[in-house]
This record gives sequence, C-alpha cells and structure tokens, in this order.
Amino acid sequence: MSSFHTFAASLRHSPGLGRLLAVRLISQFTDGVFQAALLGGVLFNPERHADPLAAALGFAVLLLPYSIIGPFAGALLDHWDRRMVLLWANVVRAAMIAVVAVVIAAGSPDVVVLTSALLVTGASRFVASGLSAALPHVTHRDVIVGTNALFTTLGGAMLSVGAGVALLVRMMVGDDNVGSAETAMVGVLAALLAAAVARRFPPRQLGPDEPDDAGHSAVHAVAVGFLHGIRAVVHWRSAAAALSAIGFHRLVFGLNTLTLFVFARQAGQGDGLGRIALVLGCVGAGAFLAAITTPIAVARIGRRATLMSALALGALAQLALLSFSMTVFCVVAVVIGLVGQTAKLCGDAAMQVDVEDTVRGQVFSVQDAVFNVAYVVAMILTALVIPADGRSVVLVLVGVVIYLLGVLAVRWIHPVHLPIPTDPEPDTASVGDAPGGPHRPNPGADAS
Repeated sequence: MSSFHTFAASLRHSPGLGRLLAVRLISQFTDGVFQAALLGGVLFNPERHADPLAAALGFAVLLLPYSIIGPFAGALLDHWDRRMVLLWANVVRAAMIAVVAVVIAAGSPDVVVLTSALLVTGASRFVASGLSAALPHVTHRDVIVGTNALFTTLGGAMLSVGAGVALLVRMMVGDDNVGSAETAMVGVLAALLAAAVARRFPPRQLGPDEPDDAGHSAVHAVAVGFLHGIRAVVHWRSAAAALSAIGFHRLVFGLNTLTLFVFARQAGQGDGLGRIALVLGCVGAGAFLAAITTPIAVARIGRRATLMSALALGALAQLALLSFSMTVFCVVAVVIGLVGQTAKLCGDAAMQVDVEDTVRGQVFSVQDAVFNVAYVVAMILTALVIPADGRSVVLVLVGVVIYLLGVLAVRWIHPVHLPIPTDPEPDTASVGDAPGGPHRPNPGADAS
C-alpha cells in the first residue's frame, strides 16, 4: 500500500488521530485569540504606548523565561502521561488567560500584563510540545511528514481564525483596557474545551511507552531534563541540523518582525494593526504553501536538501527587502512563512521519527527554547540599532548572511544518509487496523 493510502487509512481508522487533531485545532484557536488580544491590548491600545525597544523587551519578558525552563519542564512530557499533561496544561492556560484579562482591565502596567502573559505562553508551548511528541502514537511513521503538514496547515488556519475572532470581538467591545480584557476572555472558553477533548484519550495512549527515568520522581526527571534533551540533540544529528535551521530562520524572523512593527507604527495608529495583520496573513499563506511543498520535496530530495534549499530561498527573498516597500514586504512574508514552516516540518519529522520516544518531549522542549530565544534576541538587538524610519540596509544584509550561515550549518551537521530508526512502531490499536497494517519506512530513505 502506498504512503498516501496509508495516510488516508490512518485518518479514517484512528480515532486517536482525529481527537489529537481536534485538540490541536482548538489549542491554536486559543493561541490566535490570546495573541491578537494581547497585541491589541498592549501595542495598539489608545490607553497605552509602546516604542520598538519596549515592544522587544516585552517579547523578551513573554518568551525568554519559559525558553530557559522549557527544556527542564519538557522532561515531564517523557515522565508523566501526556494525556494528563495536555489536559492540565490547557486548564492552567485557561486560568492564566483569565488572570491576564483581569490585569489588563485594571489598567496594570505593561510589565505586569506581560509577566502574567508569560504563564499563558509557557502553558501554550507545553501543549504544543505535548501534541508533537504524541503524534507518532496515533499515525504511521512513513506518513509522518504528510500528517505534520496536514496538522500544521489546519492549525495555522485555526490560529488565523482565532485572531480574526479576537479582532471582531475587539471591534464590538472596544479597544480600551476593558474591551481588550473581554476579548481575551474568549480564549478561556476555548482552552477549557481543548482540555475536555484531551480528557477523552485513554490513559497512556499518547505515551510515553517507557517513561524516562522510570522509578524516579518527577522532580528528578525535571532536574535531568535539560541534560537528556541536549544529549539527545547531539546524538541525533538530523535533529540538531533541523534545530539549527529553525534557529537561523527565527533570528531573521525576529529582525524582520521589529522592522514591520516600525513600519506599521509609522503608517499611523488607525491602520497600524491592520498592516501587521496583513503581513501576518501573508506569513500564514507561506506556511500553508509549505504544507504542500515540504512533503513533496522531502520525498524527492530528502530532508537535508530541503532544509538547505529553503534557507537559500530565504536569503534571496531577504534581499528583496532592500526596496523598503510594504508591498514587497508582503510578498517576502509569504516566502519567509514558507521557509520557516519547511524548517519546522523537517524538524518535527526528525524528532518524531529519528529520536526515541523516551526523550522526545525533552527534545521538543529544546526546540521551543531555540525557537523563542533566537526570536527574542534578534528583536532586542534590532531594537538597539534600527533607525526611526526602519530603513536599514545593514539589517537587511545581516538577515541574508544569517540565512546563508544556516545553509552551511545544515550542510555540515545533517548526515547525508539517515540511519534506520530503532524506535518501535506505534501501537496498532492507536493507529487503527488499516489494510496492510503499520508500514515501516524504506530503510534507505530519509523521506520518512
């Protein structure tokens, strides 16, 4: 049976796969609502003011602390039942969104709002890592790239839907502190719904099959989580190469994000948020395109060449920003969205296929750390040097160089031929009794 037929059979016969997709869609809808509410409530709120450096520092407060503790907390994904992690992480997220809504409504300083939002972001990334680590338990290995592409495409669409709903609610209730708080409360209901769906999984269906540090306490698992995650990344060079590609891309993405922020603020308060929404929509379109092109590219030329080609394409697109045109920015955003999602899909595949289930959650948490740290560091450094009009030839060229360094890093780190995965196949009860049963990947291919 072909990989496509196996993929289709997995979707038809695995209730676990459909349920995991439902949790992901609702979770990303929650993220879209909260992120749009936070962006509007802090950066485009007439009762508040934020300059580029303050915005960059705000993102640092929001993302960096979790990036530091994430690899440790990710150990819990490999120690506890991932079903329970998804359930309680969503419950915590709902409670923290409610707290953020309260502090926004009270007119609290930005630092208080962002510190409260930090807990929401931490729970959200915990959910995202748990979903990625659980996916191999409900689908076949040889269609993992296609499944990731489908999940990512639908998830990205739901993120946009959530942001759109938040903007619609904001229009109805107002853009002041109280209106921003009421907008955020929509995310509370969505997070609780995601928790309810996650609760329907049977115990241990999502792994880990053999908990890391079995026989030890959760405290011990957290204490060694960072070491195990880093050690796993070093051991599996395909995962290390994908993480490198993700890191280099996020550096450029952070640089361009702050540049966009300056452009949008210059355009005037009335349409600044609209311009940001337009460019983010273009990024989403590129991510959607990547969901189609990445499985095809990986099947034909392998993950290594796919990553290198994507980063090289990003360097060419970055050069086009020298025109300093908003129209060109939108076109480049499509390409950059494609590059970033291609790197993410290849990274997910490496961690879901090549890395053992015992440490998979910890490796995904390391990925989250790279994802966030690179983005925030780039934003802060850019904020220190970006001119008032955002037109910096040097910054654009720095982005080009970063992408080219990413190409060289992947070429050096990623093995030309991948070893045969030794991690056992998902339980057939989780995948469903598709005709032909579970399929193992072609031993010589890295298209899995």
